[in-house]
Amino acid sequence: MAWEMWLGFFAACWVISLSPGAGAIASMSAGLQHGFWRGYWNALGLQFGLLLQIFIVAAGVGAVLAASAMAFTLIKWFGVGYLVYLAIRQWRAAPAQVDSGDLARPTGKPMKLLVRGFLVNVSNPKALIFMLAVLPQFIDPHAPLLAQYLTIAATMVTVDLIVMAGYTGLASKVLRLLRSPRQQTRMNRTFAGLFLGAAAFLATLRRVPVA
Repeated sequence: MAWEMWLGFFAACWVISLSPGAGAIASMSAGLQHGFWRGYWNALGLQFGLLLQIFIVAAGVGAVLAASAMAFTLIKWFGVGYLVYLAIRQWRAAPAQVDSGDLARPTGKPMKLLVRGFLVNVSNPKALIFMLAVLPQFIDPHAPLLAQYLTIAATMVTVDLIVMAGYTGLASKVLRLLRSPRQQTRMNRTFAGLFLGAAAFLATLRRVPVA
């Protein structure tokens, strides 16, 4: 990949990662509930989902999925259902006693948060279709494809890890300000509403026929 083309892709990665979406909401929710270090496992899970989507596009399977109305619908409604499930979990989350000792002891199982982040990304067909439309613009068909896709994957994951660290860290800072159960309940229900909003948006997506 030429240097100028990589710079363009690098800039695009920042725009994509900074755009509010289900991944950003999940990262902030994890930071709010579990603090930065434990909540960041969710961000790592998001990257595994991202890598799988890049692999699918690189393998050519993405074009098949994009052309299949059944596959698109199944992935979409799985994603909607999972976001609604996260919304219900967030709504029902019990307030915790927050003090300096609690903040030093992160909660939440890392593997569970990892899987949660993975499912949030991998169940979003919009991301797959978007990459299918965008990534080929940065690929030189006359150059070795493997090296180019590895560069793309490394760039996207690095940028997204930095951005999700910001979202997770911001929410973990908010955690230190939520001392009362009432404040925590309000924040949990705010994030529940954001998950429902993301689910509603995903439900409105329609498959764009591939020419």
